[in-house]
Amino acid sequence: MAAQRTIRRPWIGLAVLALPAFLASLELTVVNLALPSIGRDLAASSTQLLWIVDVYAFLLAGSLIAMGALGDRIGRRRILLFGVIGYGITSALAAYSTSPDMLIAARALMGLAGATLMPSILALVSVLFPVARQRATAIGVVVASVSGGTALGPLIGGWLLDRFWWGSAFLLAVPVMVVLLVLIPLLLPESRDRGTKRIDVVSAALSVAAVLPVVYGLKQLAADGVELDAVLAIVVGIAAGVAFIRRQRTMPDPFVDLSLFGNRAFAVAAGTLAVGIFVLWGSNYAIAVYLQLVQGLSPLDAGLWTAPPAAGVILGSTVAPRIARRVSPTLIIAVGLVVSAIGYGVLTQVSDGPGGLAVVVTGAIIVAAGLGPMMALATDMVIGAAPPDRAGAAAAISATAPQLGGALGIAVIGSTITAVYRSRMADLMPADTTPDVVEAVRDSLSSALTATAHLPEPLASTLVSTARQAFSAGFQVAAGISAIVMIGMSALLLFIRGRRRTHGIDNDVAAEQSGRGS
Repeated sequence: MAAQRTIRRPWIGLAVLALPAFLASLELTVVNLALPSIGRDLAASSTQLLWIVDVYAFLLAGSLIAMGALGDRIGRRRILLFGVIGYGITSALAAYSTSPDMLIAARALMGLAGATLMPSILALVSVLFPVARQRATAIGVVVASVSGGTALGPLIGGWLLDRFWWGSAFLLAVPVMVVLLVLIPLLLPESRDRGTKRIDVVSAALSVAAVLPVVYGLKQLAADGVELDAVLAIVVGIAAGVAFIRRQRTMPDPFVDLSLFGNRAFAVAAGTLAVGIFVLWGSNYAIAVYLQLVQGLSPLDAGLWTAPPAAGVILGSTVAPRIARRVSPTLIIAVGLVVSAIGYGVLTQVSDGPGGLAVVVTGAIIVAAGLGPMMALATDMVIGAAPPDRAGAAAAISATAPQLGGALGIAVIGSTITAVYRSRMADLMPADTTPDVVEAVRDSLSSALTATAHLPEPLASTLVSTARQAFSAGFQVAAGISAIVMIGMSALLLFIRGRRRTHGIDNDVAAEQSGRGS
């Protein structure tokens, strides 16, 4: 009876589902702001700081498919509850970490717990809203909730970091998760595939083994160039992926229905999500560091300046589904990617001077306005292409694509900035700098600011100015790469749409929406 009442009032259930989506994005944004404090208090290196961010996204991306398929079998509400409990516990562990390695391990466990959230949320949305038009609006609300967490995260996190230690940023999750433990059983129905399906442990293990080594290898290639361990990791991941695909094709009840990728709307939308979030997460990471370490803003002030771009994502993700009723979703996404490319073009003009703040905020707002429609429409295209009994698997793929893209974005763009930074510092280092200072200053901008704090003038000011210029140069290169990627993805979408105008992506979506929305 409780489930029937919930289905009659789906918007109440949507409000509950929006809460963990809001929290997950809020936590990620807060961590970016907390990195300088973590680096100082735990004496973390630049590599360790990247892993504190990356390991969460890597474990989450690697486990999403397994968690989505598990939810299809044991129940999406049940797996969501397990994730809520795990996320709260591991957040507390992260808050009280006493070393960089302990924090990295806690963040890895947070990633495993977080992998249960978005597949369950999106799958339950498709259950609560079987009508296509309502489902598109509901997914827009979920995306807006994610963006809301991105907008308020810097404000809440900045306020906490100005008054408490960095661990307080992780404790935000604990009270929210306690509230969800009460609301989820009361307001959400259980949903699962009613078929008699067993949990395929081998497929679950292969799905994780296919993602994690490849992500690790690509990160190492971006950071250190071609090395044997990175190449071996990628080979192992590819081999696991091939074994996973072959196993799914021979199973009567596959862990993941690979036929979903035969739908052009599904495949192209998933790819677009991955590419769009690749550049967005990478640039968000760079902006958080830039505002605090180059412009010298406090965490709270940096949070205030990162809120306006998130508001653009909220607006775009809520308005786009309405526009898509009259205009091709693919065309809307393609135009949005061009807009975001313009924003990245603005970011290529960033500098370490006072005018750099205005450039960063303006560029970030334009980027957000362009990517907001893509996030909502592409997610709806992925979810809408799947049959109801595969909602969890489709939701997992729609969540895996951006998470994997985002993890790679942080790794690749962060490593690109670091590579440019180190190259510039090697060329501009004053000749009278001692070797120990040279090593610290060349490691990262954060290390440079720490190492120069006790140096005499004018050497300290010269090194700080040089380090900030070098980081800004890396930022410019990363922004230029992001602009090229956005232009290329937009051109690809328009090319596919032109070739498939009659029987292509847009018609696939229209047919699917007509069928499920009737």
